[in-house]
Amino acid sequence: MIFGAFPCTAAEMDEHLTRCSRLEDDAERLNCFDELVNRLSPANREVTSSTIEKKAAPTVTMEGTNSVTPDREALSVMERHWDMRLEPRREGSFFVLWPYRPSYFLPVAYNSSPNKDAALDFDPRAKAMHNEVKFQLSFKVKLWRDIIRSKAVKEVIEKNTGIRGIDLWVAYTQQSFWQLYNSEFSAPFRETNYEPELLLNLRMQREIPYLMGTKLQFINFGFNHQSNGRSEPLSRSWNRIVANVAIERPFSPGKADSWGLLAKTWVRIPEDDAGDDNPDITDYMGYGELWGTLYLKKQRFAAMLRNNLRSDNRGAVQLEWSVPLSAIHRRLANKISLYVQYFNGYGESLLDYNKSTNRISAGVMLADWN
Repeated sequence: MIFGAFPCTAAEMDEHLTRCSRLEDDAERLNCFDELVNRLSPANREVTSSTIEKKAAPTVTMEGTNSVTPDREALSVMERHWDMRLEPRREGSFFVLWPYRPSYFLPVAYNSSPNKDAALDFDPRAKAMHNEVKFQLSFKVKLWRDIIRSKAVKEVIEKNTGIRGIDLWVAYTQQSFWQLYNSEFSAPFRETNYEPELLLNLRMQREIPYLMGTKLQFINFGFNHQSNGRSEPLSRSWNRIVANVAIERPFSPGKADSWGLLAKTWVRIPEDDAGDDNPDITDYMGYGELWGTLYLKKQRFAAMLRNNLRSDNRGAVQLEWSVPLSAIHRRLANKISLYVQYFNGYGESLLDYNKSTNRISAGVMLADWN
């Protein structure tokens, strides 16, 4: 009997096999299976090995076909983030959240030049401290999967434009600055920015000639609203039409190691002069920004550059580094990272869009690239 030398029940063994097969890291998955096999007698290992192979290699068929779907690991970071495999099982869920921008909590967010012109509250004495808490929550939801379903129409569009498919997403980002350590004035939230977006994502996944495997991954267009939800004189808001283009080059198939560039551009939708809280915001925020990201050996390095492209040369730079806790010790969380962020320039928040900020922050981030 196969379980004669195994010190647990068949149900427990099956649970162990399932847990091993779900591990995403190749080394961890192999170690998990080795540990299980080593606990069996030599006579039972051949039978158990075939059982493990069946558990470790589940197949998922694409909707309407009998072909085998590529492993999740075969997709690049950008392809996973924008669901470019269109997995039927996941799409069958009623409500699925996907990562959008990084979500993080930074209990140390030291600003060497806080905005002294804006009061924290109605009390004019309430001024911002240098150190505060900065955190961000960001996610997206797919509203309409693969808008064009006609195979003939899709072939014509792909032949003439290179577009493989079109999806409709809604995204939401909320960024807050909390004066947690300012107990003298009841630790208020200094600023919160709310940013919903509606994005039409064009799936490209096209290799760019002569760029060593670099792909044009997606182009998206949409509407962006950003506001801080406050009353005058602290009210800030603007609406934009946005267009984003992303390219990416994985270093090896099935691994997260890659570099990518995301060019974000926008045009502000004009408002009436009487209702415009920040008529000169583009003088400081410009008309776009460039994000570069490098994923290397489980670490993430990112840089943002922004400039108003005018003679006064107002802009901003943001630098980021993060590493999953599991890279420090394998028993720690794989989806939470140590995170360090540096920001210098204009536009860190709407309230400070016309004030230069110099901030270094540290904390944790939800790791969304593994």
